[in-house]
Amino acid sequence: MALMDFIKKQFIDILEWTESGDGTLAWRFPMAGNEIQYGGSLTVRESQMAVFVNEGKVADVFGPGMYKLTTQTLPVLTYLKNWDKLFQSPFKSDVYFFSTRQQIDRRWGTTQPVTIRDRDFGAVRLRAFGNYAYRIADAKLFHTEISGTRDRYTVEDLDGQLRGLMLQHISDAVAQSGVPFLDLAANQVEFAQQLKEVTAPAFGKVGLALETVTVQNVSLPEELQKILDQKIGMGMVGNDMGRFMQYQTGQAIPEFAKGAAAGGGGVVGDAMGLGAGVALGQVMAQQLNTGLQGGGAAAAAIKPDDVMATIEKLGELKAKGLLTEEEFASKKAELLKKLV
Repeated sequence: MALMDFIKKQFIDILEWTESGDGTLAWRFPMAGNEIQYGGSLTVRESQMAVFVNEGKVADVFGPGMYKLTTQTLPVLTYLKNWDKLFQSPFKSDVYFFSTRQQIDRRWGTTQPVTIRDRDFGAVRLRAFGNYAYRIADAKLFHTEISGTRDRYTVEDLDGQLRGLMLQHISDAVAQSGVPFLDLAANQVEFAQQLKEVTAPAFGKVGLALETVTVQNVSLPEELQKILDQKIGMGMVGNDMGRFMQYQTGQAIPEFAKGAAAGGGGVVGDAMGLGAGVALGQVMAQQLNTGLQGGGAAAAAIKPDDVMATIEKLGELKAKGLLTEEEFASKKAELLKKLV
């Protein structure tokens, strides 16, 4: 009985692989020096492929199905072994199973800003991230180019290489999309499609099919974010010059407050040049808006209360040491002339 058990262990009559869900892409059937029984069965499930390798060369590739291993189902291996049609014997061959299902939710992202060319700004720095999905499309090519003779090859083993391929083609995707950099955030679907098209050939060279690519976020560098904020602000005020002056005044408030907190005079001087701070900026906005509407009769439309309020605010700035006596006197005289 022990002798019969020993003999049975030398011949494998069933070859199959049940995936364990651990991210395995390629798995070598454990031969352990045994031989495959001629006439044995091979089961390849949906979302799998099997590859027979004889003496280091890929002999036969099987798609989903159940096969009886004979000279009819192993044509290339039969040719390599020079089997006669009536010669039936166990044979030795390495068998690899491959998972062809989609590997979803693989992440890509820029660890450092990527410099790209843009038609509006020339060279800009881009940060982006998203995910992608792929599958093994050519098991023979994947075996010869990637997994080789390893007992097991996983998704994690491949992630770094594929992520690098995605990042390598970002600049090409932006260029081919024709979408200006400032509009990329609003055109993520188009950007993702272009990224898929320019990257797919690189995946194909190693036996993979790039199925989907998504872009979840495109980050703007700080300096371009400021430009975008100004563009949005100008779009809101349109041709209303009064609202434009109010917008400019609002933009100046943070810098004015920063200078006041630091006790510096440079920012204050700039604020004086623009209209002696927020209060004077509001008066100038009223003047300009009234002048555009009234054909030069701006002075007559200024309210005395507004002028007096502005002088009071300037007095407060002088009391805090933010304005000199000469600056206060000069601006006060200018404002009082508006009442004449």
